[in-house]
Amino acid sequence: MIGLFKVKEKQREQAQNASRGGGGGASVKKQSAGELRLHKDISELNLPSSCTISFPNGKDDLMNFEVSIKPDDGYYHNGTFVFTFQVSPVYPHEAPKVKCKTKVYHPNIDLEGNVCLNILREDWKPVLNINTVIYGLFHLFTEPNSEDPLNHDAAQVLRDNPKLFETNVRRAMTGGYVGQTFFPRCI
Repeated sequence: MIGLFKVKEKQREQAQNASRGGGGGASVKKQSAGELRLHKDISELNLPSSCTISFPNGKDDLMNFEVSIKPDDGYYHNGTFVFTFQVSPVYPHEAPKVKCKTKVYHPNIDLEGNVCLNILREDWKPVLNINTVIYGLFHLFTEPNSEDPLNHDAAQVLRDNPKLFETNVRRAMTGGYVGQTFFPRCI
């Protein structure tokens, strides 16, 4: 118990010195609990070889990053899909905001890039982490879910005519029109 008081006292002293500019060192920005947890999550990432993470704003901005997913099988084989992650300072008590930057013909991703993944909504729990979200996104490409769609047209085609769905996915990924919508090449 005494050790705990000494630690608290030392932390208080360091905070006072920092606020006064004492110690002559550069001031260090205090990290939020969310930043600390995210730092831990990122350092423990165990991604599939077809997924990569990047920090477009530099390593100082861990709360905003991108994940690229290149599925190695399924309808979306060899496509490259980029997702932006915006993580709140209250993470992990709030799920990260995830958007798909790549325009894709997919039942669970709409044309604006919104993603329908249960763990990003009602099933989010603080015990989940960034690794879980990335695996969930990866799973959307290996097994699209027509039962919980954002793109209802794509979901209906997947349910009613899987061969046509596959043709539409290929057309979209190679840079072409599906119906009235143009999709830039992502292969």
